[in-house]
Amino acid sequence: QGYLVESGGGLVQAGGSLRLSCAASGRTFRTYTMGWFRQAPGKEREFVAAISGRGGNRYYAGSVKGRFAISRDNSDDTVYLEMNSLKPEDTAVYYCAADTTRHTTIITTLRDYDYWGQGTQVTVSS
Repeated sequence: QGYLVESGGGLVQAGGSLRLSCAASGRTFRTYTMGWFRQAPGKEREFVAAISGRGGNRYYAGSVKGRFAISRDNSDDTVYLEMNSLKPEDTAVYYCAADTTRHTTIITTLRDYDYWGQGTQVTVSS
């Protein structure tokens, strides 16, 4: 079946950094487009960043562009989200997701991603 496991969340002060990891288990996702999404309390889940199967294409939401960086290590079947200059409004549960219908293109809509992790909490204090 396969699933994704996020880690690396936590509490950080505004201006700080965190690195999230998303590891595959049970099957490989190394050739597929992978994304990060987040959901703040009382808000809908939103797109944050995505990376194509070999890492050649990356796309970011406007709110995180220039502060966050998505990367992947296909030898370990792991995707990362480096988050810098964190703001209180970045506080949310962060989810990793896989789009197993795409290898080179990136889609930002939730329904196009068919595998999801359980999420990891990121809290940024002011």
